[in-house]
Parts: sequence; C-alpha cells; structure tokens
Amino acid sequence: MEYVFVGLGGIFGALTRYGLSKWVGQRWRGDFPLATFGINVTGSFVLGLLYVLFSRGGADLGYLRNLTATGFLGAYTTYSTFSYEIINLIEDGEKGTAGIYFLASIIFGLISAYAGIVLAEHL
Repeated sequence: MEYVFVGLGGIFGALTRYGLSKWVGQRWRGDFPLATFGINVTGSFVLGLLYVLFSRGGADLGYLRNLTATGFLGAYTTYSTFSYEIINLIEDGEKGTAGIYFLASIIFGLISAYAGIVLAEHL
C-alpha cells in the first residue's frame, strides 16, 4: 500500500510542478530560472515543516509521509532540472547567472528548510 501513496503523491507533485513551471514561464522572461528556484525553495520549506511534524510521537503517519514527503515533494522538487538549467546557462554564456542560481538555490533552500523546521516546532 505504501507504493500507492508514494505514487499518488508523485502524480500530484509532478502535475503541480509542471503547472507552476508553465505559469511562471508565461510571466517571467528573465534568464534566471525562477520557476525551478521557487519550486525547490518552497519544497525545502514544506519538507522541513513535515520533518518535524512527522517526527513527533503519536499515531503512525507513515502513509501520510509516503504521500506528502516522499511522493508529492519528491516529484515536486527537482534536482535534475536544477542541474540541467545551470549547464544551459553556462553553455549560453550566462556564467554569472548560473553562479547566482546555484548559490541562491543552495542558500535559500537551506534557509527555507530551517524556517519550516522552526515554524513546525512552534505549532
């Protein structure tokens, strides 16, 4: 049954990422890959939040963890697209943008995950 929950979460995570990427892409024309950046930062925040909520004692929430953290967020966030976009920026001569994107993604991803953890600890 755990595979069903991971799969369902993955379907919705992939569709959400695709929809947000299309929506942002229609509105953002800059070189900076804003859609993937925003998706990965928000996914880091939610994963930090869920990490704390699922680690608290109480009921067995394995099915919910499989649905949300593993399934949804696993498909929603994307390291492969992040890597691909950096390579494309470098190949297009946008080395500065590639460097900013790389550093900002790592820094803001960590800050967002930590913010999610802090928020969950105060709930």
